[in-house]
Amino acid sequence: MELHILEHSLKVASIEKEGIQICTHGLIKLAFLASKTRCKFFSLTETPEDYTIIVDEEGFKELPQSEHISVADATWLALNVVSGGGNASNSQPIGVTKIAKSVIAPLADHNISVFMLSTYQTDFILVRERDLPMVMHTLSSEFTLLRVVNGETVAAHDLGVTNGFVKPKLVPRPIIHPLSSPSNLFCVTSLDPDTLPSVATLLMDVMFYSGGPKEPGASSEDSSHIRFFSFSLIEGYISLVMDEQTTQRFPNNVLFTSASGELWKMVRIGGQPLGFDECGIVAQISEPLATADIPAYYISTFKFDHALSSEPLHFFQFCYVAA
Repeated sequence: MELHILEHSLKVASIEKEGIQICTHGLIKLAFLASKTRCKFFSLTETPEDYTIIVDEEGFKELPQSEHISVADATWLALNVVSGGGNASNSQPIGVTKIAKSVIAPLADHNISVFMLSTYQTDFILVRERDLPMVMHTLSSEFTLLRVVNGETVAAHDLGVTNGFVKPKLVPRPIIHPLSSPSNLFCVTSLDPDTLPSVATLLMDVMFYSGGPKEPGASSEDSSHIRFFSFSLIEGYISLVMDEQTTQRFPNNVLFTSASGELWKMVRIGGQPLGFDECGIVAQISEPLATADIPAYYISTFKFDHALSSEPLHFFQFCYVAA
């Protein structure tokens, strides 16, 4: 298999809910008027706590400076596993559990923190730019390493991490962070970019204006639902993650669906903000799923992580107890 190191230099940032209005102009431009920018990598995820954005340096210029925006103190690079060659963006998705043992676990074993973004098309593993030499050294025995430079895929040069390299002793990684599972089910989908203008108003409403307080009299049965919506536009490909109720707002035949039309259960990882320095959080979740051959999507956000799986919460709790 090939591991592609994409050419985007990425920023990861959080926008506070109360500050989203000052960023809306730039975010709308990045999502719906991409041809007016030089941005090639943009992702926006809303959670109950905040908005997380992952954006390349060109796209970051579209956002205002504000006290409501917190930026992670690192430049990130996106890695993408491609089976059988071909362009990273149009490859078949392989799922985070398919790369758990070959990518996620080895990086965790070498104390390399990762930030995950699963999309409808593929999975992106974000690593800090300063960690790239160790990333390449760690994964070079399993993958053909390639870099994308000016749109062309070329062989990645060895960055020379050899002295002092010690293969770590593999140890079990118990799940140490609290897990919770909202009651709403989620869909991972996409749409043809040519149809984006026809649903732009609806998408803007979903992204920026539908997350306010419930109206008086709203059913208490919805109390376990959470607000979660993710929009990604990466190298021309759109990915959407939304709950079942939100998908019903879209016209028929606009959203792509899988042959099974499967809905996904969410598990949220973390009782308090996780930060960016701890290693192995993604591995703690993805390795048990990989062992059980259960597909999953994984989306890291500024404060918490989110796994989408066909398995309910008690499966993850079992993994916790077993560990």
